[in-house]
Amino acid sequence: MVLIAENHLQFIIEVGLVLQVGIMLLLNIVPISLSLVLFIALILSVGFALLFGMDASLLFLPFAHYEFTHPYGPLALFAVVTLLGALPMMKEVGIRVANLRIFVFLLIGLIGIFGLMVHRDFFILWVLGLLIGFFIISKSFRQKSFFTAKRIVTVVAVTLAGFGFLELLSEVLHMVVLSPLLRLSRLEENALPSITMVLKNATLFGHVQGSSYWGATDTGFASGYISLPVSLITLFSLPFPIFYGVLVSKKDVIDYFLPGVFGFTFDFGYVTLILLLMWCAAVIFIGFKMLATYREKRENGNRNYLGREALLIGALTAFTSQAVIGLFFSNRSINGIALLTFMFLGAMVVSHILMVKRGT
Repeated sequence: MVLIAENHLQFIIEVGLVLQVGIMLLLNIVPISLSLVLFIALILSVGFALLFGMDASLLFLPFAHYEFTHPYGPLALFAVVTLLGALPMMKEVGIRVANLRIFVFLLIGLIGIFGLMVHRDFFILWVLGLLIGFFIISKSFRQKSFFTAKRIVTVVAVTLAGFGFLELLSEVLHMVVLSPLLRLSRLEENALPSITMVLKNATLFGHVQGSSYWGATDTGFASGYISLPVSLITLFSLPFPIFYGVLVSKKDVIDYFLPGVFGFTFDFGYVTLILLLMWCAAVIFIGFKMLATYREKRENGNRNYLGREALLIGALTAFTSQAVIGLFFSNRSINGIALLTFMFLGAMVVSHILMVKRGT
């Protein structure tokens, strides 16, 4: 049957369409009030703080499995930026938010610290996402520009201090797993051979047949370097090539050492990469257009869309940040479960088109 996916790319597209339709229907069926959004975002933020704290604590236990929170960074960013976007709305309707603001920033700090200990690229995602979030909020509520020379210097200094502290901690505790320099050295050793492999073998619609790990059985397209979670593939018993178990390390040549643009190019070809970049740009454009529409309605006294506006601020921020980090920094940030997260956030942004049309 046509609907049964025949390769990884087709499966990704089909799951993405199901997510898009499902979220669009859900957000139109369920009344999205500001209080509901605030409550859910607060619960999620606290939950992610505990989850990242648990992941960080496992670093100090022998033989413990850690780094399981890597795919959930964008979702944590989605939750906290949604809270940040809801705060000025609450203030506009006369609700005191001083104590809640302090609590939100405490959650932001805790998640950032715990995430930095476990995932170095997460901290970059976190800082970039917060900058994007503050920028969007300032534009949506016509506030003074968030970007000042003092704030930019502060952000750079905090980022460098965070990585410096982590390197010092790794030396004091003799835990190389904490060292940011270790990751940089691994990238330095392996990135160039990986880039050479991609540029030498990538084609318009995949890669040279036999150039992947699978050798003679390789089809030259969708070899499993970019895929949805393995559990989702095995759930439907799909006969796709997958890197599972001890084979997971074999895809590091693409997944760990290269940005996502190289990963998608090698597995699906240059044409798919161009279409992916166009889709990302379209989602971001739609998000900003919808935010402008929501702002106009809010400034005209219509408060029916406050909850949706807060949701859109969080989703657009998280999607944009993950797109930048995943495509141009680390393929792992947009692969596997993280790819499912990315598709979810994109659907959360695009779904607002139907909401606005129904509200007019």
